[in-house]
Amino acid sequence: MSFIDWVVLVVTFILIISYGLYKSNATKNLEGYFLSNRSMPWYLVLLGIMGTQASAITFLSAPGQAYTDGMRFVQYYFGLPLAMIVIVVWFVPVFSKLKIFTAYEYLEQRFDLKTRTFTSFLFLLSRGLSTGISIYAPSIILSSLLGWDIYWTNIAMGGMLTLYTVSGGSKAVAYTQQLQFVIIFIGMVVSGFYLVHLLPDGLGFSDALKVGEVSGKLNVITTGNSGSGFDFKDRYNIISGTIGGFFLALSYFGTDQSQVGRYITAKNDRESKLGLLLNGVVKIPMQFLILLLGVLLFTFYQFNESPIFFNKTVETKAWSTPYKDSLSLIQDQFKVAQAKQLELNTALVQSKKADTALENKIQKGAVSLTALQKNYKNVIAKAVPGADVNDTNYIFLRFVVDYLPVGLVGLLIAVIFLAAWGSIAAALNALASCTVIDFHLRYRSKTIDGSTLAQSATDYKTSKWYTLGWGVFCILTAQFATGMGSLIEAVNVLGSLFYGVILGIFLVAFYAKKVGGTPVFWAAIVGEIFVIVCFLLDKYNIVGIGFLWLNVIGAVLVYLLSILFSKLNRHAI
Repeated sequence: MSFIDWVVLVVTFILIISYGLYKSNATKNLEGYFLSNRSMPWYLVLLGIMGTQASAITFLSAPGQAYTDGMRFVQYYFGLPLAMIVIVVWFVPVFSKLKIFTAYEYLEQRFDLKTRTFTSFLFLLSRGLSTGISIYAPSIILSSLLGWDIYWTNIAMGGMLTLYTVSGGSKAVAYTQQLQFVIIFIGMVVSGFYLVHLLPDGLGFSDALKVGEVSGKLNVITTGNSGSGFDFKDRYNIISGTIGGFFLALSYFGTDQSQVGRYITAKNDRESKLGLLLNGVVKIPMQFLILLLGVLLFTFYQFNESPIFFNKTVETKAWSTPYKDSLSLIQDQFKVAQAKQLELNTALVQSKKADTALENKIQKGAVSLTALQKNYKNVIAKAVPGADVNDTNYIFLRFVVDYLPVGLVGLLIAVIFLAAWGSIAAALNALASCTVIDFHLRYRSKTIDGSTLAQSATDYKTSKWYTLGWGVFCILTAQFATGMGSLIEAVNVLGSLFYGVILGIFLVAFYAKKVGGTPVFWAAIVGEIFVIVCFLLDKYNIVGIGFLWLNVIGAVLVYLLSILFSKLNRHAI
């Protein structure tokens, strides 16, 4: 990056962080640190919800996801609006009435302490691991730009994020996210403009979409049907997205403290509900546009020289090894194939009518290019053992650095950093709040007085130490994130291992009034083991099932087993 880009990046970063810390001025107690004294208006609730969900992974990995797999990932969000309605009708009134700090306090009142503790533990485990992956995402940027070792970059990035969260609490997170979204929106619009603007003369937005459609990138709606029926292994289709996405969203927004902690900061019920409902309306179009950037990016590289491998830092290391000649040979073949593909795509946009034969040639050419890229990655894996050869997360970043004008590069990098800043800070805040409320304070005394708890300055200081501790844990987790592939997929797969079971426990709490704590506790343990077994069966290709279905399996299994165990228990008595 140029000096001007660094200036833009640093100034943007400092201004927004300073603004967040200035606006926080949280009361020095737990209610101020974790819940912003329950004073947030609906628009800050909305920005908090969306900012927590839309991490750096969203803006770094989603365009690359669309570049490689098309836009079908958007179907993952189709169950979200319905989930928001359910949460507004059933979840928010309960949480608001009880004036809870964490969602899991309700479970002790409804069931018992062991159920609350186990559920909170599942949240801490899943959110702690996924936050580590979120720290890894912005570290990729610094590592790629500066050639730094990714492990030291994780420590530097995670350390800054942790110190910021320790200092500011939830109010700093909320106010920072106001400006974040303005800058993020501007950055995405600017990126889309330049992706079209830098196409050859005579080509416009509609031409870019035409090329993307022929190459199979505009696959917004897919059925999941194969020649032999519905394919449960297919990750993204309208059925898995609507059903599995509904269960995942219901658990994420209804039972994950990183999200619950955003909307229980609201002034009242109305503000919480409005923020959630608007999130259900805004999220799908927002994700659609981010994925559309990936399609435009794909088209851009059909008419401009495309890197055969997008992680420049790893590629440079590979070229300094004895495998240099092998890499050079494959790269030359790729350039020849790319030139042919350019001719075919040019003919496509110039054609006034459909040409099936031409479209088939383009699709076959794309397969050949993908095969060459795969061979290139295999050689890099041999040349640099242990290197991350899945470059999906670097595709959008490479375009930003190589093609955007001076100044805008710094702004776009700032956008990705700021997205990480808000989501990771919110997650660390949620991890600390659950640890303090559900474990430290709960096991320190058998009963907790809410008003006394909210005013305790000692517990406020303790919370900062727990925030620091979780920051260290997440940094350590980030060190193992290399090689996970598409980060946006990795985070959602990880969440799906736990979210269904957590949701099942809450569904029993709301809708199975006769079920007590012991049956639901054992149902949750059995359900979690079963979900993990299903995941492993899929991972090793024994039984194919997409990760979104794990949320359905976990929730339904816990609910049914809880009822069964309850009846068996009553019968035994």
